[in-house]
Amino acid sequence: MKNFLTSFRLGRYLAIRQLRNSNIGTTALIILVMMLTFLNLIVIKGLLVGLVESSTYINKDRYYGGVVISTLSNKTYIENSSNLVEAISNMPGVEAYSARYVQPGTITGTYKDRMNYTDKPNQSATYIVGINPENENETTDMAKWIVNGSYLEEDDYDYILLGANLLKKYLPNEAPGISTLDNVDVGSKVLLTVGNNTREVEVKGVIVSKVDVPDQRVFILESTLRQMAGRSDYNVAEIAVKLEPNVNSTTIRNNLISLGFSKNAKVQTFEESLPKFILDLRGTFNLLGDIVGSIGLVVAFVAIFIVVYINAITRRKFIGILKAIGIDSTAIEISYVIQSIVYGVTGSTLSIAFLYLFLIPYLNANPINFPFSDVSLVITFAGTVFRASWFLIVTILAGYIPARIVVKQNTLDAILGK
Repeated sequence: MKNFLTSFRLGRYLAIRQLRNSNIGTTALIILVMMLTFLNLIVIKGLLVGLVESSTYINKDRYYGGVVISTLSNKTYIENSSNLVEAISNMPGVEAYSARYVQPGTITGTYKDRMNYTDKPNQSATYIVGINPENENETTDMAKWIVNGSYLEEDDYDYILLGANLLKKYLPNEAPGISTLDNVDVGSKVLLTVGNNTREVEVKGVIVSKVDVPDQRVFILESTLRQMAGRSDYNVAEIAVKLEPNVNSTTIRNNLISLGFSKNAKVQTFEESLPKFILDLRGTFNLLGDIVGSIGLVVAFVAIFIVVYINAITRRKFIGILKAIGIDSTAIEISYVIQSIVYGVTGSTLSIAFLYLFLIPYLNANPINFPFSDVSLVITFAGTVFRASWFLIVTILAGYIPARIVVKQNTLDAILGK
């Protein structure tokens, strides 16, 4: 132990001396490489996880809410909806809610221009959703997602909002089994058919929420839809419940279940209502992030190995002289390991500062615009510390191995440069 401590102190002295005498530009370049390598470990997984997480929470914030109440599998509407809505409106922790009527129907565009009635009509099958515009906007901020036109008002009896995925203008490539409306946009007159009733309405706005369900539906005043569907009751098909900040969705769900509403409706937290493919996607992207991170560690090892090895090779004569005058090989190896640690710690520290002081706040304020989500970085401090620890271990190994290779060479050959 005494010999090791002596070698350590000597190795530390040699490392400090070499760092002080090294070229500033070369040192800066090495630290930059360390920064970029560590950022690669953190950012790639953060983006992959953020892609799924942001898509998940966009579904929550822009349509479903924190608690989702829907019909039972053998029903087309929620029985005793009025009592359920009243209970929700009076429940502590609920910020807003939207009770929606949902009916299957069709929408037909450019019907006045159709010359040959043997041709396929400009028509699309969809779901017609009756809403209270004020309640819906308080729950999902739907007015923000109008990309063309304007939001519904309380007296817009003959106006509708169209999801962008129903229009060829916004979804030019049709998937098999999906038909979009051609030459239909804000201001167009279209025919809305629910059951045996057809009504001419005008498109008032187009929605792009990046959530599949609302972007494939038609929205109309609830009173208009009830009239078209011949509904005299007030039983809705789904209710989205927006919760106040820091309110546990499980608590609200359990409160509704304890009041007996699970007999007539499916009461779920948003997480419970997530489809299986989103859960699978979340696991897949986490795995991809781990794989990319592992590759990043290998890249870090190779980068540091090359830097230290070249540095040791160019100073081979100096290393031979140190050995010749009695400097222990362990001290020389420790000096290169300390240099590697300095490069790695400096690079990773600067990377963490860049992440938390600039990159994460910037992407939170300006998320990357993807077709189905607005992506920001999802990085936990614990995950950052974990990756920094592995990065340090790789740095130590990558510094020790090349130094060991060079130091093991014959002393005389090293001095003569053979």
